[in-house]
Amino acid sequence: MSRSNSYIVGFAATICVICSVFVSGAAVSLKERQVTNKILDRQKNVLSVADTEKFTPDTLKAMTSDEVDQAFSDGIRARIVNLETGEYVDDVSGMDANTYDQQRALLDAALSHEAPSNAAKVLRMPNHALVYQVVESDKVTTLILPVEGKGLWSTLYGFIALDNDTTTIKGLTFYQHGETPGLGGEVDNPTWKAKWPGKKAFDEQWAPKVNVAKSTSRDATYQVDGLSGATLTSRGVTYLVQFWLGDEAFGPYLKNFRETGA
Repeated sequence: MSRSNSYIVGFAATICVICSVFVSGAAVSLKERQVTNKILDRQKNVLSVADTEKFTPDTLKAMTSDEVDQAFSDGIRARIVNLETGEYVDDVSGMDANTYDQQRALLDAALSHEAPSNAAKVLRMPNHALVYQVVESDKVTTLILPVEGKGLWSTLYGFIALDNDTTTIKGLTFYQHGETPGLGGEVDNPTWKAKWPGKKAFDEQWAPKVNVAKSTSRDATYQVDGLSGATLTSRGVTYLVQFWLGDEAFGPYLKNFRETGA
């Protein structure tokens, strides 16, 4: 039996409404889990760069979410920093370091600003950045700073860890990127990441100097071996690390920390 066009349209519309209700319901019910997983993933990445020997990829993989949360709570303190002044703002502004979303802030013109011209190709910067501190016996032993910038095919997002002298690098990790597997994607390779600890981030005048390069003619104190076959990604890592350690980003904060130790 043939059906009229109005019946067909009505039936299709009904199916669409039913499906949209199911999809919307699923999205709402999963939102809390998605937020929880996002926080857990961030905690794992911070822990991995805070202590590269203790929190290896295999160790973190074997840990339960409660164990990760406990390890993070026991040794890591999150702070919100005004990038322009380098001062902490979470104590006076009412901002919560545990819920502040730095990437979301970039989407709000009131919470971010256009970045100055830079080789890392960062287009916008948050007015406030989320930093992490490893604390032992009430003393900050490690600073963990978020970094990002363009590689060859994608924006790389990661963390760099500095000793409390603010120049000795303790680790670097990237948690999101779209670089070519086996080439630029080797930024995830534990062997390559193991080359970073012990390198110096700044020269004697506190200018960012650490770099990724194939040449061995430069001072090894500041140089990390480049990724084989991934010159542009290697160059991108140099640019992004130097940018975020510089005066336009975390420079004022690191200067304040060197003067106060907190």
